[in-house]
Amino acid sequence: MTVRAVIFDLDGVIIDTEEVWEQERRGYVAEHGRRFLPDTQSRLMGMSTPEWATHLSVDVGVPRSPEEVAADVLARMARRYREALPLIPGSVEAVRRIAGHFPVALASSSARILIDQVLLTAGLADVFRVTLSTEEVPRGKPAPDVYLAAVERLGLTPEVCAAVEDSSNGLRSAAAAGLAVIAVPHGVYPPAGDALALASLVIDGLDELTVEAVEKLR
Repeated sequence: MTVRAVIFDLDGVIIDTEEVWEQERRGYVAEHGRRFLPDTQSRLMGMSTPEWATHLSVDVGVPRSPEEVAADVLARMARRYREALPLIPGSVEAVRRIAGHFPVALASSSARILIDQVLLTAGLADVFRVTLSTEEVPRGKPAPDVYLAAVERLGLTPEVCAAVEDSSNGLRSAAAAGLAVIAVPHGVYPPAGDALALASLVIDGLDELTVEAVEKLR
């Protein structure tokens, strides 16, 4: 079946913030006398704000409530975005290129306040027909909730939509929702092999995300 819409992830696809997130959360945890667990960073990628804040508060042991952890870390991230938005080279052009031929949506694990700031700063606020944060659905990635909600708001069905993702949890989320998955593996935080195997197409960079490539899916 022909793809009729494309849904983008944000972190790791449009902006290169996975390292920024790790720096800010790792530093925050250390300031409170705790340390990241060996699997903390991989577990946090794709989690919704309430989920990762609870993990840092309950599992890692930061002596702040999940709500306080979320507010503290989001304030740090907003400051970093205001200082310099780490756009991935070619990401804005890729989004606009695809949006010229397909309706596009955004399904992100970032908080709404950060999504809106990024899209405004990047000049993409008018491009996406739908933007969703995992804050706005019951479960974060790898659960399919955010993709299913985005598809519904587009007025389509999963089998006619494609997702652009970079992380293990993101790939699993989109695949579980029934979308065709385009993987753009992050160089520093590459997805697990089993997650990458879920992709219909693996590309090395956003310059390879063309209308023709999308049209060949399915």
